[in-house]
Amino acid sequence: MEKLQPFLSKYKQTIVYFYPKDNTPGCTIEAHDFTKYKELFNKSWIWIVWVSKDSEKSHQKFIEKQCLNIDLISDEDLSLHKQFGARWEKNMYGKIVQWVIRSTFLLDGNWKILKEWRNVKAAGHVEKIINELKIAN
Repeated sequence: MEKLQPFLSKYKQTIVYFYPKDNTPGCTIEAHDFTKYKELFNKSWIWIVWVSKDSEKSHQKFIEKQCLNIDLISDEDLSLHKQFGARWEKNMYGKIVQWVIRSTFLLDGNWKILKEWRNVKAAGHVEKIINELKIAN
């Protein structure tokens, strides 16, 4: 959880979004949506942090290529994924593979999970969060 510490103290609440991979179609759609609505979340005192197992270098390329304005955390050892239950193992042709469960969590400043969305679809997810949290322009 210490990877999240700098973000949890910025605002009253933090959205932590676990996603599978940088520069993939679904993740790119959602990254643009979160970037589009970042100021709306910030005005409601909600900070947005993305987490994947990709490296910092991969994150930087993703941000630059897609012109994103969101914070990305590298969780290569999957420790955060495990703490939030945002991954599962699958036996694929005799090899154990780690899969990411596309998940979103709303945390308060004390790390308490206030709301969670699991197995989400990329398209329309950000608007769903805005509607459920009753965030207005």
